[in-house]
Amino acid sequence: MPPRLMNRTFYNNLADKALAGEVLERAVCETILTDRGVDLMPLLNAAYEVREHHWGKEVAIHILNNAANGYCPEDCGYCAQSKNSTADIGEYPLKSDDEILAEAKAAYENGAFRYCMVFSGRGPSPRRVEKICSLIERIKAIYPLEICVSAGLMDEPATTKLKAAGLDRMNHNLNTSRDHYEKICTTHTWDDRINTLKAAGAVGLEVCSGMIIGIGEPASDIIDVALQLRELKARSIPVNFLLPIEGNPIGRPEELTPEFCLRVLCLFRFLNPEVELRAAAGREYHLRNLEVLALYPANSIFLQGYLNTQGNADTKTLQMIRDAGFTIKSDIPLDDLLTRPETVAETLPQIACSGPTMKKLHDLRPNAARQTMKA
Repeated sequence: MPPRLMNRTFYNNLADKALAGEVLERAVCETILTDRGVDLMPLLNAAYEVREHHWGKEVAIHILNNAANGYCPEDCGYCAQSKNSTADIGEYPLKSDDEILAEAKAAYENGAFRYCMVFSGRGPSPRRVEKICSLIERIKAIYPLEICVSAGLMDEPATTKLKAAGLDRMNHNLNTSRDHYEKICTTHTWDDRINTLKAAGAVGLEVCSGMIIGIGEPASDIIDVALQLRELKARSIPVNFLLPIEGNPIGRPEELTPEFCLRVLCLFRFLNPEVELRAAAGREYHLRNLEVLALYPANSIFLQGYLNTQGNADTKTLQMIRDAGFTIKSDIPLDDLLTRPETVAETLPQIACSGPTMKKLHDLRPNAARQTMKA
């Protein structure tokens, strides 16, 4: 017997409540994620109504700089840089200032609105904090970029210095709920992450925090995290879908269909209507031919891949945005980006469904001078 489909009123109520700033009942949230009677297209239409109200048809492009890779003492089971991972990554300490500045320039010229610097490790030393502050000041003096930093666990004195240096936003993902956290990491706690986010918010930094879908969490955990991020007033929420990276303790995600991934993005939009919602890592792999539909609940994506895995070619991503009738938030027009010779000449293939493609050192450090690096 086919499932009983929801009527139009159900979808209208989702959009109306989100636009009014009301929180959906947990039972409704569970229905969005699990009830076969919820039809995907009207659900996406309702989420898009909320997205369009707050963000129009604009897409914010983020480009990551993996500023220091590996050598991490933490045991996060989903991460290729953790101490327990045997994933084939190119490890290196902090990049030189010249490399980081060159990548900031490239990010701006490739249409990025926000440049995200990610530093591996438990958290930055006082010396590392000073170095990050210097980098922020130098980049801001040259390029009209928003800057986000992800550097691990931090306290309020450290976040105060970053704010004074001109940092716009700090990222620290919750990744999963409090109840589920000890199943994915034992070297720090969920409360450590919460305290870091509170330290960022206390000094006026925008908070960026999201989760990873597919690490064994029940639907209730997804709802818990979405509500927690609402309580934290997160301004940016990246929703990641676990990539099956060989060598990671949590290497194979739970079964994630394109439809379920889109339901998750819609739920986050309804519960956090005003945020910059990002379809983050794993979007190409798990959404497959439905990838473009992520732009209807989400208003932000990454370009040029992720920390240690490739994404689709820039041309494919930018063309997808234009073909769907969206624009990008950038000083450089989308059409100009698509017609540049270097963009047209790209040969990076579309992400295969068989598994993610790991970045090589030349991908991670395109501006590195000749030097001996651990591969």
